[in-house]
Amino acid sequence: MQREEKQLEASLDALLSQVADLKNSLGSFIYKLENEYDRLTWPSVLDSFALLSGQLNTLNKVLKHEKTPLFRNQVIIPLVLSPDRDEDLMRQTEGRVPVFSHEVVPDHLRTKPDPEVEEQEKQLTTDAARIGADAAQKQIQSLNKMCSNLLEKISKEERESESGGLRPNKQTFNPADTNALVAAVAFGKGLSNWRPSGSSGPGQPGQPGAGTILAGASGLQQVQMAGAPSQQQPMLSGVQMAQAGQPGKMPSGIKTNIKSASMHPYQR
Repeated sequence: MQREEKQLEASLDALLSQVADLKNSLGSFIYKLENEYDRLTWPSVLDSFALLSGQLNTLNKVLKHEKTPLFRNQVIIPLVLSPDRDEDLMRQTEGRVPVFSHEVVPDHLRTKPDPEVEEQEKQLTTDAARIGADAAQKQIQSLNKMCSNLLEKISKEERESESGGLRPNKQTFNPADTNALVAAVAFGKGLSNWRPSGSSGPGQPGQPGAGTILAGASGLQQVQMAGAPSQQQPMLSGVQMAQAGQPGKMPSGIKTNIKSASMHPYQR
């Protein structure tokens, strides 16, 4: 029996210590909110919340510890009720409870909520029991869908705001590449005069040779000879004679041959 009483006292001391630390942290945070709100920053508020959360977790660990007795099995019975002022009670409660009378005992020693709150809780429980499993599942799915849509909209707004803030500062082109492209188009800077090795015949670098032109002209004449074979043969021989007389120059008869596809020069 004495061992259980000592364990209970030790648990109560540890619990009182944790509660005192939590109360001091809450008092300090409330003081900041009431008197230093103009200088209060969001990181400071987050630090205060983190401290309170850590102390609450520590308090829960103390209550759930295996050596901590179940306080719900302990009964507190008021031995003396007096309407007179009690100085010891004032000191222990820091001036919050001046007397321990029949008016304050139900509030401080109550282990159940107020009758009105208890009645409302029973009503909510009854209403929840009336809903079927299918209806409850549909309501849950509808609520989850609404939450998902809301979260998606919030995420979309955040992405658009971030992209809108970064867009003016992001460079979408390379100035060096742009200048090089303009110089190449306008002045031919950086372009080479390379000619394929398969081209034959004398001529200027980068220009097709006479053999290539003659081959193209012969191919064109062959297409046109199918329509008028007797009239096109002298013209082809004239082109070949001009090519043999002036190597490396474009024959003047090619232009006439190209036009002959649409209008024959001897059909007048």
